[in-house]
Amino acid sequence: MNFLHLKNGLREIVDNYEIFSIDLWGVIHDGITLNSRAMEVLDNLKKSNKKFILMTNAPRPKKNVSNFLNKLNFNKDYYQNIFTSGDAALNSLRSNSHGKNFFHLGPKRDMDLFFEFKEKRKDKIESAEFILCTGLFDGQENDLFYYKNLLKKYVNKKMICTNPDLIVDRGDKREFCAGSVAMVFEKMGGEVVYFGKPFPEVYNQSIDNNKKKVLVIGDNLNTDIKGANNMNYDSMMIVNGIHKEEIKNNGIEKVSKKYGVVIHFMQSELKW
Repeated sequence: MNFLHLKNGLREIVDNYEIFSIDLWGVIHDGITLNSRAMEVLDNLKKSNKKFILMTNAPRPKKNVSNFLNKLNFNKDYYQNIFTSGDAALNSLRSNSHGKNFFHLGPKRDMDLFFEFKEKRKDKIESAEFILCTGLFDGQENDLFYYKNLLKKYVNKKMICTNPDLIVDRGDKREFCAGSVAMVFEKMGGEVVYFGKPFPEVYNQSIDNNKKKVLVIGDNLNTDIKGANNMNYDSMMIVNGIHKEEIKNNGIEKVSKKYGVVIHFMQSELKW
């Protein structure tokens, strides 16, 4: 596999691209602190008049993600650049294309996603037309078997998954995401509709991709890099992210082949 390790930073190739799609969690921050070097990249992209989108598989609207980033002292000037998988899902949910009534599977903090039509939320799965999965229940964050038992009678219902990520690292702690629950549901024969990376809809809604040269930057091979490949965009892998231990033990070439993705560039962390 031929890819370039950018030893001097993104500035080496910045003039080759018109749009930069940059992952938030794992590149810009780790759930606890901001990456100062990555913030310098955003500042320099702005100075260079380059368009960038901060794309995240957060199952919440942009407003909620912005509130979270505010606690990390994120630059408020860049809130307008954020696009979430929750935003993409909302556009679909408003059309009632999946049904009117739903059962929410996820933590209470995600309820803002469907605040405008909260009256359509049912307390019991059997009363709902579809399942809206934003994550794992509070108090049941670590046991996927719980969800297998919960859902086994309801595989005839469609699941809408608003975060395709399987896992995320919050600082040094690894956590399951909605994608892990959706995978359990699919393995039982259930149908899942995904919103977020690597699926095309989130890119189509957020990027003016009409003959534009796009670089996708992320740390997740399953979502960021595979999403770039799906859209025929170039990709940059941040190796000190979610796959850090895999890459350290097996090397980037073997790991990328394992996930069936193409990487064009790599950095240990995003820097200018």
